[in-house]
Amino acid sequence: MRIIAAVSLVALLAVSIWAQQRGPAAGPATTTFFTAADVASLISKSPADRNALGQRMLQLGAYNVNLEHRVVSQAAAVHEKEAELFYVIEGSGTVITGGKLVGETRTNDANLSGTSIEGGSSRKVSKGDWFLVPEGVPHQIPNFYCALNVMTLHVPR
Repeated sequence: MRIIAAVSLVALLAVSIWAQQRGPAAGPATTTFFTAADVASLISKSPADRNALGQRMLQLGAYNVNLEHRVVSQAAAVHEKEAELFYVIEGSGTVITGGKLVGETRTNDANLSGTSIEGGSSRKVSKGDWFLVPEGVPHQIPNFYCALNVMTLHVPR
């Protein structure tokens, strides 16, 4: 039931933002569905031994909703031109936000990567939790207590 609620919440947010961008002259918005069975199917196809990032769930204009399957730690990141909304579908782990990237490198014109975060705040997250990382804020999920599946909504400025 939580998966359906989460997918509905993210879809509503994305459609709402997308509708605001389109304006009234663009015509009526189309309803988009991504069911709990669709989410379960993506999770079942995720590899057991490595991360599977950016599995597209839906795209509405510039807004993307992805499934990220994590079983090993990933680099710290900063998205300079978009916020990122996370919803934990399954699993649990620790998220670190804020602070400063260690070993900072530029991955592209809008993103930075680092080996870790210095001086950030640490918080445990588990199934049903959601959190928003504003643009420009370092974030990393370095520790997992079991496979972590999160739904992410990227919100460009």
